[in-house]
Amino acid sequence: MPLHHRVAIVTGGASGIGRATVLRFLREGARVAIWDVQRERGSALEAECRQQGLPARFFDVNTADYAAVEVAAQQTADHFGQIDILINNAGITRDATLKKMTHEQWDQVIAVNLTGVFNCTKAVCPYLEARGWGRIITAASVVGLYGNFGQTNYAATKAGVIAMTKVWAKELGRKGITANAVAPGFIQTEMMDTLPEKVLQMMQEKAPVGRLGTTDEVAAVYAFLASDEAAFINGTVISVDGGLTL
Repeated sequence: MPLHHRVAIVTGGASGIGRATVLRFLREGARVAIWDVQRERGSALEAECRQQGLPARFFDVNTADYAAVEVAAQQTADHFGQIDILINNAGITRDATLKKMTHEQWDQVIAVNLTGVFNCTKAVCPYLEARGWGRIITAASVVGLYGNFGQTNYAATKAGVIAMTKVWAKELGRKGITANAVAPGFIQTEMMDTLPEKVLQMMQEKAPVGRLGTTDEVAAVYAFLASDEAAFINGTVISVDGGLTL
């Protein structure tokens, strides 16, 4: 298995793309730490995995809280014996136009989507350095590359994590650690289920492939970037968007 003997942390791993990533990594032979604030969902996913004999463990972690992240990193290392891969997947949206966006909405998204990524990477990096091997893979978005109406805060964070990824690629490459970002387009998640049918149809028509992406398709790219086969890919952003931005 491509990820056999590897230990991965997946933030925001209890639902959506994160959940798909947890299950994909387990199928690839990894042991997985599920970091999330959704206690009920995280615990249920851990139980589901254990019933199938899959080595997953849920940790209740607010990635915006650096002290909590440090504790979770130590607990993960103690439980699994090592950390090899960090998937910075956790993220939130608080959409509004610039005129209507509140400072609270701005601060909430910055705290999770940008500061949270910094917190997790800073806390986990020493464990990767100690092993002389590591993968840091961060969820960006096509919004971070091209912008989107009503998402000043979200777009700023996703552009920010792309820039941080490029810095980490330069700083950590010689230590055996690569850093890359994945920029999904319109992906079929629970959030999409709340949108009007007309909006969903518009999203599908925008992409040349004529459909929304799946969480499994994003998870597959995460898994590839985490593998030995991707060892020479460093500091890049891979769009998983069906050609949306062409």
